[in-house]
Amino acid sequence: MSSAPDLLLAIVAATRRITEVRREREPLGTLELRGASASPGGWRFETALGARDRVNVIAECKRRSPSRGVLAAEYDPVRIAEQYERGGAAAISVLTEPTFFDGSLDHLTAVRARVALPLLRKDFIVDEYQVFEARAAGADAVLLIVATLEQADLVALQARAWQLGLATLVEVYDETELARAIDSGARVIGVNNRNLHTLTVDVEASYRLAAQMPRDVVAVSESGLQSRTDLDRLAAAGYRAFLIGERFMTDPDPASAIRNLVAAAVAGP
Repeated sequence: MSSAPDLLLAIVAATRRITEVRREREPLGTLELRGASASPGGWRFETALGARDRVNVIAECKRRSPSRGVLAAEYDPVRIAEQYERGGAAAISVLTEPTFFDGSLDHLTAVRARVALPLLRKDFIVDEYQVFEARAAGADAVLLIVATLEQADLVALQARAWQLGLATLVEVYDETELARAIDSGARVIGVNNRNLHTLTVDVEASYRLAAQMPRDVVAVSESGLQSRTDLDRLAAAGYRAFLIGERFMTDPDPASAIRNLVAAAVAGP
């Protein structure tokens, strides 16, 4: 792993290989039948993130990250998710990427069985097979990262997700990616304050793009958010939801951490 750009390419390449292995093990038709009884609440995810009478936090279950290493040696996503729910999270993000984040679809399935909040499958979605997997595992939404997708694929994956009842969180970093997200018809757009090419974090990315965010889009700020001041300022800039992972994953009492953060912050206009 010599550079951040190589890391991103490696993650996407690994994802494609893993997806092909899973497809060979369970053909798409079989997977589709397995997920037919699921009732994803994509509308619930969008509604939860767009609520204006509270601070909407997407709290993340994540064992490891390439930038920080292992965040939780004894990782129990169900226990963590239950604490997030008690603490007042609006939604929960579950990392399912196995190679670089130690994630698993089983984690998502287990959390779904115990938690009522809307769930986001956090992964590098590059194939519609993964969208069907998300539905079968109990997700209400999937992450689509503009930097990893051609425009036609972004549009097609978003359309497939909506067709299956899933919401999409379309993630961008700069002005060009935001324009592509808007052109794709995205209803929920997340600005990742982490540059995927350098892994550096700069919350100014969210402020830089705030003015260009359409008013009818639910804007989400992601990564590097630590304090109530961060949330207050971003809410004032127009962000209605905040994705926070490492801040809670490294806290010994995630429920209290999120409760204190949500109670202290002030929602924007």
